[in-house]
Amino acid sequence: MHGPRVGGRKTYLFAFLDDHSRLAVGYRFGYAEDTVRLAAALQPALAARGVPASVYVDNGSAYVDSWLLRACGKLGIRLIHSTPHRPQGRGKIERWFRGVREQFLVEAADTTTEQLAERGLTPAAALLELNALFTAWVESVYHHRVHSETGQTPLARWDDGWQAAGHGPAMASADALTEAFLWSEWRTVTKTATVSLHGNTYQVEPVLVGRKVELVFSPFNLEVIEVHYRNAGYGRAVPHRITRHAHPKARPETPEPAPAPATGIAYLHLVADAHQQQVAAEERIGFHALYSTVGTDPGQPPGQQLPGQLPIDDALAEDVDAADAVADEPQAGA
Repeated sequence: MHGPRVGGRKTYLFAFLDDHSRLAVGYRFGYAEDTVRLAAALQPALAARGVPASVYVDNGSAYVDSWLLRACGKLGIRLIHSTPHRPQGRGKIERWFRGVREQFLVEAADTTTEQLAERGLTPAAALLELNALFTAWVESVYHHRVHSETGQTPLARWDDGWQAAGHGPAMASADALTEAFLWSEWRTVTKTATVSLHGNTYQVEPVLVGRKVELVFSPFNLEVIEVHYRNAGYGRAVPHRITRHAHPKARPETPEPAPAPATGIAYLHLVADAHQQQVAAEERIGFHALYSTVGTDPGQPPGQQLPGQLPIDDALAEDVDAADAVADEPQAGA
């Protein structure tokens, strides 16, 4: 669902509901509508509420990404996509989104960067604040309000459902969740026992030459790559040449900081002035070999400039002459 503008940027809400109780098991606002923000909503849901038998999603780009299919496969979750152009199958989540708009977003006004600056907040901090407020609303208000269709509060219906089943939700270990939410890509090992991944090159075991291997990694750290072949681990790939440290899809939540404003100081002109003073006062070489006054002094006879010489103004020419004169004087003790 499209959310409010925070710091002048649009936000998006990813959310997952329990089909039986309408409990909001996972949710998060983010600045992008991609797989990274989807994972930020789904992984805490599985950690807190358990692993479901199936997950029903639509056909947006984030839901058809190979990462989601791998995560569900690792956890034994059946991934079901809704039929395209049939909104009836998404009625429950759409109805919940409408309630979010009417009861929560009506109190969450759009903000600009100037308004955030007045409150001393960065866009990242403002997004954290929005998620904290939404969590408070879901857990303290929505979950305790009687649902019009079920006749129970979502939290009570969730508890009653598991009591009737005689057991609680299936919980995954922290290691299993971490492994499931890693990304992977397939590459064929070259004759030199290397693989490439998004501009990076890695060294792998020579025994894998010519094999198609699975590279498993966190999208935020492309320096640590685990190599798998036929469901067996072959250790970590050794970074050989690293040009990218994060996956192209792992975009940061906030954009890169804006370049610093201009200071108004003519820095390069100051450097040029300092150089002229250095030429006149400190150097002991004949700069006429590098510079010429041809074209700057009307009294200069033509044809005095050698190819490659740089013209200088009259003031600097006098400084160069003075420097050369000093250099020609006999030195004390010589």
